[in-house]
Amino acid sequence: MTQPFGIILAGGLARRMGGGDKALLPLGAGVLLDHVWDRLIPQVGDAAINANGDPERWHAYDADILPDTLPDFPGPLAGVLAGMRWAAPKGATHIVTVAGDTPFFPPDLVPQLLFAAQRQGKPIAIAATADGWHPTFGLWPVDLADDLEMELSGGMRKILRWAEKHGMAQAMFPSGAVDPFFNINTPDDLITAQALL
Repeated sequence: MTQPFGIILAGGLARRMGGGDKALLPLGAGVLLDHVWDRLIPQVGDAAINANGDPERWHAYDADILPDTLPDFPGPLAGVLAGMRWAAPKGATHIVTVAGDTPFFPPDLVPQLLFAAQRQGKPIAIAATADGWHPTFGLWPVDLADDLEMELSGGMRKILRWAEKHGMAQAMFPSGAVDPFFNINTPDDLITAQALL
């Protein structure tokens, strides 16, 4: 297997934050996406950002910007599909997705997902903690793109439901003092993240 490519899922509507790009909200010395980017880049062969709208607002990042290939914001699975379509012609066999609003995800996310998939003999691996699954953090084979597109066109929206159809491994991560999958959905969450930094 070649080194997976990374996809930052930043294509949501951020309704609970009042709209706009959550990933570009101030956090620490930069913005939220800086923290996600810095954690992901050392773990992958290449990276892109799944985001809709004007790509120029992401100009600070040396990355391709991938809009959803399907209309009406069909959710994170559309970002997975966009990542698969981008990575396959570049020779990648797998992508790893991370949420663009989760600044503390594990620095060993990718090797642990790879290890879980190999050990459990499954094509897909998804992160989990004692609190449950974290389905936007997953390892996905790009050769499932056609199936995913067909399912999305038919109304599929649930990541775990689609993953279960193909076989998914669980990559368990400890919660620790800080929940590694703490994600920023509200203004209060942003205040909490600032304190955690």
